[in-house]
Amino acid sequence: MLQTPASFTPLFAPRPDPAPLSFLFHGGRLLVREDGLALPDAATLDRLEVDRTRLQPVGLYGERYCEAGWFDSEPALPPGHAFRGLRSLFAGMDEGLLGLAARAAQVAEWARTHRFCGACGSPTMLVAGERCYKCVQCGHMAYPRISPAMMVLIRNGESVLLAMHLASPTRRFVPLAGFLEAGESVEEAIHREVYEEVGLRVQNLRYFASQSWPFPHSLMLAFTADYLDGEIRVDASEIAEARWFGPDDEWPERVPHISVSSVLVDAHRPPGR
Repeated sequence: MLQTPASFTPLFAPRPDPAPLSFLFHGGRLLVREDGLALPDAATLDRLEVDRTRLQPVGLYGERYCEAGWFDSEPALPPGHAFRGLRSLFAGMDEGLLGLAARAAQVAEWARTHRFCGACGSPTMLVAGERCYKCVQCGHMAYPRISPAMMVLIRNGESVLLAMHLASPTRRFVPLAGFLEAGESVEEAIHREVYEEVGLRVQNLRYFASQSWPFPHSLMLAFTADYLDGEIRVDASEIAEARWFGPDDEWPERVPHISVSSVLVDAHRPPGR
């Protein structure tokens, strides 16, 4: 899955490094070399006149220092370089590097959007020892935004329920999913979303796995649940179609295990399907 490599150690303070791994973004897209999808080197950063003082420490990948930054406006790039969306890099970039890019994207977006206080508008400054901006005037503190979202695969005997979400960029049948509301537990969100989206009630919720999902700052919390009662009644504003898939049905095609969604589905896929 898309995840931070095990050899990564987070850092909250910059560290001198003559050849860092620099993750630079504009409009949510990462700057890479078109040949091989390598990150830009120090000479390229100099040509682009990157302000090193606002690059954010991300951590260490083994012994390599990783930093993240952004461009407020799209620069004129040196030949052989391009900005690429993270989704477009799934099949081509090294898996560990892509996992770091996902983390760096969230760090860069947090830094970009918290240069000024959201409460009083004054400038902010980094707090030592943690990933936090603090207002120099009113003391308001801003940590990276993380938006928790539930995902649930409903089981009914040998069948599972999958749905096609209207907002999905992939247009595939996947487990139900939705963001948590303020003051809501994950379990409460599952019961609410399942009833709102397909009109069913579930029981026996079981945790499956979690995954950071940087589009732009989600945390996916995947569960299974057992069908309790109800007939499928889709919310037409969110769901295009929802139906049961059993051992005798034609299942959605297998996809690479980039997201926890595909892992969850394949963990319940009948043999040969």
